[in-house]
Amino acid sequence: MKYVRELQQRRSKDLRNRGFVLPGRLLIPIFHCLINSIPRRPFELYLQTTTPRERTMAAELETSAVGAIQEPSADGTEAKAPHKLERKWTFWFDNQSKPKQGAAWGSSLRNVYTFDTVEEFWSLYDQVFKPSNLPANADFHLFKTGIEPKWEDPECANGGKWSFTVSRKPQLDTMWLETLMALIGEQFEEGEEICGVVASVRQRQDKLALWTKTASNEAVQTSIGRKWKEIIDYNDKIVYSFHDDARREKSNRGGRYNV
Repeated sequence: MKYVRELQQRRSKDLRNRGFVLPGRLLIPIFHCLINSIPRRPFELYLQTTTPRERTMAAELETSAVGAIQEPSADGTEAKAPHKLERKWTFWFDNQSKPKQGAAWGSSLRNVYTFDTVEEFWSLYDQVFKPSNLPANADFHLFKTGIEPKWEDPECANGGKWSFTVSRKPQLDTMWLETLMALIGEQFEEGEEICGVVASVRQRQDKLALWTKTASNEAVQTSIGRKWKEIIDYNDKIVYSFHDDARREKSNRGGRYNV
């Protein structure tokens, strides 16, 4: 896990263009040889589609993700042993840009890909999972495998989320990446309390939200919120809201907690 912890300390540009020495190991490059050799289809083709195509969108996203993982190295050399994460994580996608009349919330939510190595993560992120690639009213989620990004999931039912709005796409991409690396690198002391993170792209302002399990534990949630702000280098206030308040349509714009 030290490999991922060191990754979390570097900005995305450095990570994509440089390798670094692991204690007791040889120089490990970031796996951009995988990305550079993959024929790319414009991501917008997946997202700006007619209704029949929208039904296959999740399958195409999964195909793209699988392609990013399975592509052999460009120089034909044997790949190094993968660096295992402490747990499995799953990317989810939700496109609400063209909701069907009468459709229940979450009906467009799709499980796209589950991974458990650092190399898989970088291939997936670079090829597919950047919020700036999304159209308005679409979301990317990264959650622990086994937890669905829904209020109804047993792990989320008594929880809530830290959230804030973002006005610039590059800033959203950077904060999203820093959060992903912190999660898979187990940077939060209260890691077992975290469910996952959501990047939401909207017409006017985008949003980033970190979901947790036990909303009533103010001390734990405050600690997580402060750590998250430190990780993403964010100085403005963030607020914590209970999922139960949202379920009951209880207005609480200021949140239950803030840091």
